[in-house]
Amino acid sequence: MQASIQPGRDAATQYVLRLADTCLILGQRIAEWCGHAPILEEDIALTNMSLDLIGQSRALLTHAGQISGLGHDEDQLAFLREERDYLNPTLVELPRGDFAFTVLRNAMVATFLKLMWQRLSASSDAELAAIAGKAVKEARYHQQHAADWVVRLGDGTDESARRLRDALAQLWRYTPEWFEDDAVDLAAAASGLGPRWSELQADWRAEVGAMLAAAQLAVPADSAYRSSGRRGVHSEHMGYILAEMQHLQRAYPGGVW
Repeated sequence: MQASIQPGRDAATQYVLRLADTCLILGQRIAEWCGHAPILEEDIALTNMSLDLIGQSRALLTHAGQISGLGHDEDQLAFLREERDYLNPTLVELPRGDFAFTVLRNAMVATFLKLMWQRLSASSDAELAAIAGKAVKEARYHQQHAADWVVRLGDGTDESARRLRDALAQLWRYTPEWFEDDAVDLAAAASGLGPRWSELQADWRAEVGAMLAAAQLAVPADSAYRSSGRRGVHSEHMGYILAEMQHLQRAYPGGVW
């Protein structure tokens, strides 16, 4: 069985890993819709969005391995870390849920990523800026596609609106985690690597609020609950994702196609 690796602990590596893991784990969740979406066109669309996110994660993981100086490649960082070394927000690791849950989560995350990529296009790190320049185009499409479905479901039948309301109630309490700064955010902002995540909150809430209003949904009240995936403290769902993701790499070290 392949042993685990230890990723870089410096602030720059951790900052990039947070974004990489957000894309990687959400991409894994969206991929679960392959062959199961309600219509064929949406099956293809969700699969393509999953591939976009995994492509973004590959670029970020490769860069994280380079800036850490530890020589880890994208596959090692994707498949050979322990659970606490993954730094994605908890929201992206939650189970797939129904279609309403999926499109609302996609819309929320795509809005955040679009705003992040826009800011990272001016990063002091030229490679990260180049990754952002390509990724922002994909995030815009993901946001538009998911938001169209959110409005369609919210303004649809009683059943579709109920499912969307239920999804919003489940998801909203996980969003404050995104905007709580720590030493990693402060170091990234100080060096010009990227913005503090909290800097995106006002624009994110404005865009998501407009989408929810169009779907005839009210923005929920904030709760005291705080998730902690960005710090490596995950929900019970994360272990199941990693068990599936890591099996081949762990069981057949260095295996290639």
